[in-house]
Amino acid sequence: MLSKEDNRRLAQLERQLLRDDPEFCARMQPGRPIRRPVPLSLVLIAAMIWATALVLGVLGWWIGAAIAAGWAMVIVIAVAIRCRPGRRPTPGPEILPPW
Repeated sequence: MLSKEDNRRLAQLERQLLRDDPEFCARMQPGRPIRRPVPLSLVLIAAMIWATALVLGVLGWWIGAAIAAGWAMVIVIAVAIRCRPGRRPTPGPEILPPW
């Protein structure tokens, strides 16, 4: 059982940690899925590649259109996999020794 002073100090440390590193605190919350923001740059790149594939298809360059559409699909799948909620990395062996 902690004393009132210890409880106050622990609450102060928790607030400071929440201010300093909110991402870490969110990861440590049990039962809450992890939500990562959608990388806007990848979405814009995928949209540009889709537009390029559409233009190439209209111009009759089917092979180039198929390649561009394939790359756009790869980017869309990568964004979808990266932004899935609830995926926590599994702990593995430490690469570097502890300090």
